[in-house]
Amino acid sequence: MASTGQGSATKATKASIVDLENMLSDNPSCDRACLKLAQILRVRRSEVALLRLEKGSLRFIFPAELRSAGVLPLSGSAVAARTASTRTPLLSNTFMRVKHVSLFEAVKLGLGSEDEDRGQEQMPIQKIMSVPVVESGNVMGVIQISRKGLDASLAGGDFTGEDLKQLEKAAEVLARMPFMQEGAEV
Repeated sequence: MASTGQGSATKATKASIVDLENMLSDNPSCDRACLKLAQILRVRRSEVALLRLEKGSLRFIFPAELRSAGVLPLSGSAVAARTASTRTPLLSNTFMRVKHVSLFEAVKLGLGSEDEDRGQEQMPIQKIMSVPVVESGNVMGVIQISRKGLDASLAGGDFTGEDLKQLEKAAEVLARMPFMQEGAEV
């Protein structure tokens, strides 16, 4: 029985990836695409980060509040930089134990009317998935999905291999979105 329920959840998620793909014809904004991705992976808006490769460094394009927070050099030790330079996805359900750049976690996110996000906005990242956004063999950026909380038990369920596969499929779709092109409007 458990596998039937899991199969249904997988089908629902695949339909959502199709929804993301269907957005391509609408030329969606970065914000709209990332909000759809948050729905697909069942995380809050504040737990999605999209970085684009610009002039050899990664720059946040979502959330908007991090667009002016600076850049991450590809040669740096940040998870996003390692993801882009090695082209290797990462899934960590023990992220707080990993030495990482936490500067961006301290940026206050303006969450509008999304009350559910308010308690999580400046919480530390406990769990993370990081996937390169690649088109035609070229790294265009990195998409990261996290779970935040005071500790791992309060951050939500662990990410699974299936979640990572869904994020990799979403990254393939994101690579075809106009806002991922270097220098494009966001």
